[in-house]
Amino acid sequence: MRFAISLLALLLAGCGASRGLQPAPGKTLPVAPYGAKSPPTAKELLKPGNQSRPERSDELLKSSDQRRSDEFNLPPSN
Repeated sequence: MRFAISLLALLLAGCGASRGLQPAPGKTLPVAPYGAKSPPTAKELLKPGNQSRPERSDELLKSSDQRRSDEFNLPPSN
């Protein structure tokens, strides 16, 4: 049973597209965006943009500093 499951998983992992992507028959790629000289290729359309995969701009563990004392953190008056 385990052998069958691992063989099936191996076959499914290898069934990806092995040739270049092309639009479906009778369809075309999207028109070129405003200001672009040519329409984007299939590879460019599949590349994730900055908004879909943002990078971290700060590393909390490397840039942590001691906080300075707060002058306005006073006990309540009676």
